[in-house]
Amino acid sequence: MKITKIEAIPFTIPYRKPLRFASGEVTEAEHVLVRVHTDEGLTGTAEAPPRPYTYGETQASILAVIGTVFAPQVTGLSPLEREQLRVRLDRTVGNPTAKAALDMAVWDIVGQATGLPVTELLGGYGNRMRVAHMVGFAEPAEMVAEAHRVGELYGISTFKVKVGRRPADLDIAACRALREALGPGAELYIDGNRGWTAAEAARALRALADLDLQFAEELCPADDVLGRRWLARQSQIPLFADESVPTPGDVTRELLGGAAHGVSIKTARTGFTGSHRILAQCEGLGADVVLGNQIDGQLGSLCSLAFGAAFAATSRRAGELSNFLDMRDDLLAEPLQIRDGVLRVREAPGLGAVIDEDKLTYYRTD
Repeated sequence: MKITKIEAIPFTIPYRKPLRFASGEVTEAEHVLVRVHTDEGLTGTAEAPPRPYTYGETQASILAVIGTVFAPQVTGLSPLEREQLRVRLDRTVGNPTAKAALDMAVWDIVGQATGLPVTELLGGYGNRMRVAHMVGFAEPAEMVAEAHRVGELYGISTFKVKVGRRPADLDIAACRALREALGPGAELYIDGNRGWTAAEAARALRALADLDLQFAEELCPADDVLGRRWLARQSQIPLFADESVPTPGDVTRELLGGAAHGVSIKTARTGFTGSHRILAQCEGLGADVVLGNQIDGQLGSLCSLAFGAAFAATSRRAGELSNFLDMRDDLLAEPLQIRDGVLRVREAPGLGAVIDEDKLTYYRTD
């Protein structure tokens, strides 16, 4: 079996409300659907969510790099030559979500060809994950109302709270309000999206010390090397790296340099192949992990779920798998269903992703 064609299709779906956090604001999901076709009629599917303020990728740049650089390099390969695919893609610097989508689409093909779900191919640890939900910037009362709504509708009890505003008092008040409203049984952690300086982050962590936060993610800029190490040395809760660890080399720097205690793994950023390597790297260094989300749609969340459920370490914590709830619509013919705070892996071969072609026609922008 050989790869014969790669499609990169831009589509845009509005969010129900603007999503706000320290590194930016988004009102629409301007993503790219990636399809890898083979000469045996199998097609692998994945989603690339550009984040220009994080990785420098845009919808247009993903289309360009796949169409003009990556497609010519990987057409003709067998889907089983995943390491050859990785080497060829890595000749090009950056472009993480474009590379990740191609990698995951190829794994989808291998699953279909073998008749096995991708989760079983990757590790086969389990078939479900607890779900964590992101609560974005708003007034404290509005953030509490959002958490209550999601908890009541979907049974979710783990919340990632966006912080990083200046001054930090509003974020501190929001975290306090959430803990008071949700009670001690809810799991809370914070994500600063690089919004604070190390000194501002230290002050905020002291003010939040009694809230039993699980961990704090990416509170200050990735290039503040000394500040991040200083903060990690004094923090009473674990600090997790996210945007600062897009490559295995970055993971090594952050962990061995003492700037982070754990890592957020995102399949939208490192695919299945790269994410597996980073997971093994973290396990070898004794670092904790959490399964992150790139504000993925349902297809991207399905990919994250397939990976997260495959391994014990990624299944230990609730994964960020509910960002698609903020979208007005989606492309999957069979929507994901969160029940009792849990998402279950699909038992179909590959990823089990079927695209609603009518919706794709409506939302595509090319």
